[in-house]
Amino acid sequence: MAVLKLKPACKDYLWGGQRLKNEYHIEYDGDILAEAWELSCHPDGPSLITNGKYAGKTLKEYIDEKGMEVLGTHCRRFREFPILTKFIDARDNLSIQVHPSNGYALQNEGQYGKTEMWYVLDAQPGAFLYYGFRKEISREEFAERIRNNTLLEVLNPVEVHKGDTLFIASGTLHAIGKGILIAEIQQNSNVTYRVYDYGRVGKDGKKRDLHIEKALAVTERVPIIQRGENYPHIADCDYFTVDKLDLDGTLMRRMQRTVGKESFLSILILDGEGVISSHGEKVNYRKGDSIFLPAGSGEYTIEGTCDALLTTIREKANPIRAGIIIGSASTQIGLINDQNQLIAEKTFATDRKKTPEEIIEKTAAETLKLLAKNSVPLDQCIGVGVGVPGTVDRRNGRINYSNNLRWEKVPLRSLLGRVIPCPVRIANNADCAALGEAVAGAGKEYSDVVLLTLGNGVGGGIILNGQVFEGGMIGGSEVGHMVVQANGRPCTCGRKGCLEAYASMPALLHEAEEKLQRPVSLEEVFACKDAKLKEVMEQYTEMLGTGIVNIVNLYRPQLVLLGGDMSPYLESLLPKLRKMMKRDCFGGAHGSIPVIQVAELGSTAGMIGAASL
Repeated sequence: MAVLKLKPACKDYLWGGQRLKNEYHIEYDGDILAEAWELSCHPDGPSLITNGKYAGKTLKEYIDEKGMEVLGTHCRRFREFPILTKFIDARDNLSIQVHPSNGYALQNEGQYGKTEMWYVLDAQPGAFLYYGFRKEISREEFAERIRNNTLLEVLNPVEVHKGDTLFIASGTLHAIGKGILIAEIQQNSNVTYRVYDYGRVGKDGKKRDLHIEKALAVTERVPIIQRGENYPHIADCDYFTVDKLDLDGTLMRRMQRTVGKESFLSILILDGEGVISSHGEKVNYRKGDSIFLPAGSGEYTIEGTCDALLTTIREKANPIRAGIIIGSASTQIGLINDQNQLIAEKTFATDRKKTPEEIIEKTAAETLKLLAKNSVPLDQCIGVGVGVPGTVDRRNGRINYSNNLRWEKVPLRSLLGRVIPCPVRIANNADCAALGEAVAGAGKEYSDVVLLTLGNGVGGGIILNGQVFEGGMIGGSEVGHMVVQANGRPCTCGRKGCLEAYASMPALLHEAEEKLQRPVSLEEVFACKDAKLKEVMEQYTEMLGTGIVNIVNLYRPQLVLLGGDMSPYLESLLPKLRKMMKRDCFGGAHGSIPVIQVAELGSTAGMIGAASL
């Protein structure tokens, strides 16, 4: 693991001063240094690594190389690095501004909104900042006061002192006043809507742009009540958790903690000097430094004098996930809560005459509608999982081939992600159904589960140690295309004797109709009131059982589940299948015979499983 020391990106906004250069050791050649972006993967100002084997790389380049795992499991819900940490030196007043919420910013700006917190490092006597409104005002009054330059009359000025903390949720009108030095932790966004700027001009001699209509759309026009609900943290929200560290160098000179797999750790040094060490690696620090420890770094130690902000990412409260199954006949969308319960769903026909791009665009639009209909904000949806029949390249988010949908080389993840601003993961639909049963259905008490889906084809998903088994190649398991009869019936895959050629619904109905020389229904076949149909069902069960035994001998699961369109009729087959397993599975009664039963969740299993990807 690495202890990374970062060099900030510097900003020379016109209201800035010299204190970050003179007091915080920020290396910068310009005359004005307004902001130092100490921890940043934002393209407008990435921070650089200055030590070790990654020296010279940006933090984003390091993360791209090492993988998102270095951010921690709590960051899986973010498509990009979640936060941005700054020092801000306000020699003059900043503009009156507001930041949009995630939903508004993603739809209108193509990036996340901004919630932030301020820790006051220093403030001149009498220095103040603006923080919301003194009283509630209407949208009309807000607009009129912007136009006639009387906005300051209704804003809430707050005098600040060293050590003060303020939390600025998106939608809060605010401005840092002159003579204030601040450490800021914020969402990874650079979206700001300016509504008042004291009539100043920029470097080009023109007044800086205002963003009045957008500000009117996003601003909360009520007084802000600052509460102490973050205790024991100085700030805590879905986007960041910030703690204060004080080592005085005498009574408290050393602190030892652990960076777990859940979140990375950002250490922003406000004052002091000393050493940070982890697993034999040591990095000196001083006032103004920014240190990054990857998730899973384990134990680390801080020694010396230290006044610092420690930032981590916690698990999101009350998350919602979307699970989507795109089938050849219909598309299902479900909203799943953190208890793996389906709380809302929608089904619509899949129009295979449309292009893949059109189908995916409609699916994305319907997902957003379902979220809105159920009052689920975009930032409450932490991810979208999609199941599709066919060969799926999960790593690259692509459908290599789907015969049912007639798709080939479709970049599903990127296409869906253009519309839905959440992490998107994909898998084969049978794998999704198996995962759904494993986390919320008949398999929730087992770690090793096999699901066979019996319908127009024979699919299957394999869960080993609680994870979808894909093997070392793209595409995952194709249990329907194991051979159960050498040189047997032709299969749609081109081979002969596959399980699908015997155990699928069309195969069963075809065999029954051949015997009776007339059309039959599935209900009639399973009723077995005709001797010829009994013979058909005997052969069907034998072939299905042979396939199941093969799977058990290969993967040794604890549980075998039967699901798919034929689920309502499969209970009658279980006694004979259990006898076959006891007779033919390796070791027989002397070994460990898995439980076999019909799946519980029916058509909802795929949605729940997709959401669990």
